[in-house]
Amino acid sequence: MLRTKCILLPHDLEDGYRISVMSRHTLDDGVTLDPRITEDSFDAWWQALAPPLTLVGEYYKRGMPWARFEDRYLDYLRNAVQQQKLKDLVWYATRETTTILCVETVPKQCHRRLIAEECRRLAPALEIRVA
Repeated sequence: MLRTKCILLPHDLEDGYRISVMSRHTLDDGVTLDPRITEDSFDAWWQALAPPLTLVGEYYKRGMPWARFEDRYLDYLRNAVQQQKLKDLVWYATRETTTILCVETVPKQCHRRLIAEECRRLAPALEIRVA
């Protein structure tokens, strides 16, 4: 099973293997480490699945509409390197519960939801819970 969750929420036994898919663990300034996110917040950090920093900046700092962000991020996820990482994620999630994490509290406009949907595209039988 593949789950999604905000990295700031407490660990739950149902989380299984926790993977951060954030580009960095910083406050909004992009430099200062976020004290709420520690090494205990996740089991692995897969930065390759995080949106490129330029895309993040265009969305958060320059007001790129979500629909445009989503299109560009999906293009990014569909290149060879990220496709292999997604296949690796599917492999983990078919063997044990795996939870991907980022800082967004609501998944509607969150890249972790897009990752989960791409995993479903690669493995339609994979059980996914987006939260």
